[in-house]
This record gives sequence, C-alpha cells and structure tokens, in this order.
Amino acid sequence: MNSPAPSLIPALVPKAWLVVSLLWPVALLNYLDRQLLATMKKSIMADIPSIASDENFGRIMSVFMVVYACLSPIGGFTADRFNRRWMVIGSLGVWSIVTWITGQAHTFNELWWARAAMGVSEACYIPAALALIADFHTGPTRSRAIGVHQTGIYAGMALGGLGGWIADSSSWRNGFTGFGFAGVAYAVFLFFALPPKPPATAHAAGSVKVLPALKALVCAAPFLLLVVHFTLPAISGWVMKNWLPSVLADAFHLGQTAAGFAATLYVTLASLCGALLGGVAADRWMRHTERGRIYTSAVGVALMVPALVGIGYSPSLQVAIGFLICFGIGWGFFDANNMPILCQIVRPEYRATGYGLMNLVSTAMGAWVTTKMGALRDSGTPLPIIFGICAGTSAISVALVLLIRVKPAPDTALPAVPAEA
Repeated sequence: MNSPAPSLIPALVPKAWLVVSLLWPVALLNYLDRQLLATMKKSIMADIPSIASDENFGRIMSVFMVVYACLSPIGGFTADRFNRRWMVIGSLGVWSIVTWITGQAHTFNELWWARAAMGVSEACYIPAALALIADFHTGPTRSRAIGVHQTGIYAGMALGGLGGWIADSSSWRNGFTGFGFAGVAYAVFLFFALPPKPPATAHAAGSVKVLPALKALVCAAPFLLLVVHFTLPAISGWVMKNWLPSVLADAFHLGQTAAGFAATLYVTLASLCGALLGGVAADRWMRHTERGRIYTSAVGVALMVPALVGIGYSPSLQVAIGFLICFGIGWGFFDANNMPILCQIVRPEYRATGYGLMNLVSTAMGAWVTTKMGALRDSGTPLPIIFGICAGTSAISVALVLLIRVKPAPDTALPAVPAEA
C-alpha cells in the first residue's frame, strides 16, 4: 500500500472533518425540503382541491421516491466515474431551484411533476456525499464521520416540523420559496469551499465501467444481504417520514402545527443522538472485531422492533413520544453504519454506485409503502396492524445483517484519520 508523504498527513485531519462540516448543511437542506410536504399536508390539500384524497397525496409523495430510487444508481455511478464533488454541488443547486418551483404549483399535476423533478436532482447527492466522506475518513473515524453527517439529515427533518407553523402563520408556499433560495446560495458557497477528492484516492477519470461495477456488486452475496438489510428497516422509516404527522394528528386530535412538531422533533433528535453514539460505538467495536459495525447496526434495528409495536398501541401522545425516542436511537445506530459496512465489502471506486443501488431498492419499496399507507388509512386499517408489519420486517433485518461476512479491504491511499480527530 502506498502511503502519502508524512508532510501531507497533518493537513489531512482538518480537511477530513472540514468536508463533513461543509456537507452537514447540505444534508439538512436535503431532508428539510423533503419533510415540508408531509408537515404542510393539510394546508396544501386545502389550497389545491384537485389532490382530493389521502391516496392521491400519497402518490405525490411516492413519485419523488420512485424517481429518486430509479436514478440513484445512475447518480452513484456518475459520481464514481467522474467527480463526486461536482455531483454534490450540482445536485444541491438543482434541487433548491426545484424546491422554489414546488411553491408555485397550483394543481395536482403541477405538484406531482415538481416532486418528480425533485427526485431527479436529489438522486445524485447521498451516494456521492457519503462516498466522498469515506474517501477522507479511512478506518477509525469512518462511522463517526458518517454519523455526524447523518445528524444533518435529522436536523433537517426536525426543522421540517416548522412546515406546519409556516403554513398556519403565513403560507405553505413561502416555506418552499425561502428554503429554495437558501439552497441556491449555499451551493454557490460550496463551489468555492468544498475540497476535491484526495488525489491519492482518485482513480483515473472514466475508469469505472457499468458492467464490471454491476458484476462486482450484484454477484457478491454480502452486498445483496446488505441491500435487504438496508431496505427492510427503511419501510418503517418511510412511513415515519411521510405519514407520521398525519397519523399523530388523527390519533391524538392534534392541530397541524402540534402534529408536525411531535412527529419530527422527538424522533429526529433521538436519531441524531443515536447516529453520534452509533458512530462512536461502531468505531470502538471495530478495535476488537472487524464485525463491529455489523453488530452496532444489528443492535440499532433490534431497538426499533419493540418501539414500532409500541407506537401502534400507544394510548396517549406522551407514550407514543417515548416509543418514538426509542425508535430514533435505534435508527441512528443503523443509519450511521450502512456506508461504513459497504466500505468493508466493496472496492472504493464502486462505493457511490453501491449506495445508489441500495437506495434504488430501499426507496422503491418506500414509494410502494407510502402509496399503500394512504390506501390503508382511507380504508380505516388499525394502526397496530400497520406498525406491527413494520416491526416484523425490521426483525427479519436483524437476522440478515448478522449473516454478512466482511473481508479486509484497506483503502489504498490515505492513512487513517487519528481517532482523536
């Protein structure tokens, strides 16, 4: 393995964490833009009568996920083949413009197409961003760095709870317009501030080919197990993101503002803490066994199972909040370790493509579940049944992740960022 000259190593540590700090607001905006639609549901449906039903609203939310899912592997492959930095910056700029356009929609069809366009732009971000972080954070700090980045997602979801307040106090359109402008401005800043991929980790431009990449991924049993493990808990995750504000509002007779905050604040703050704790725990566990990240992920999903059952049977909002906190901590453990586990089973030049394929399967399933959730709610299906199904799929995932066999696959260029960084 070729290591860089010692004189480069001191500069590596701050730059590695600089990348995480610069991408953190992007992750926040990414999920804030997504969450606004769910927390503004009542106002949007009142303002756009052509939506008409919960099932149609589910279609609007699910079209984003279908497009996002289908294009995630393409976005990931493009990032692997060309430039991960440019994918991050470009996707932020485009999805921020689409966020502004969303606020101008006046019919079901216009809103549907705006959300479809959002899926196109956002499919490029997560695979490229996580692969870029993994390029800088090798070994001892990788789970921690990914976990810190993921806290930006949870912060964005928590701030998405402001959607109900914005809609009640002014207009739902103002939220999409304001955050769209903010995203464009930050994309300009990122153009100047975000460092490129470390030269020592860069493969030759155009060297990644479609068929070899697909063969290396889909023919590997550990990768296929990781895809399923990534997908099954995400079923409950998508239900939480897209339907929890409405579920809590109906179950506990809450207004739009109160339901938005209850559905986003507690679970996302718990997820934030869980991602930080899960990142630290996994990196420490890795000192004793190369399966440390797998075990940490399994513990996280195991926490989600009783939490989901409890949410379905909660007799009061306070009890539901307690279970939401338990779910959030488990989700954070799980979320902080998906890319680090992927890094243990695939080559560095296929990381973004691999994560894109994981997003394809997970988000496609989420789109189907989101639409069916609307139909189940229209038909009056009891919540214990809905959340019980979510708990069962998560329990299966715990067993599957423990079957994954990792192999030593050290990065070929950069030394590990010191653990104290």
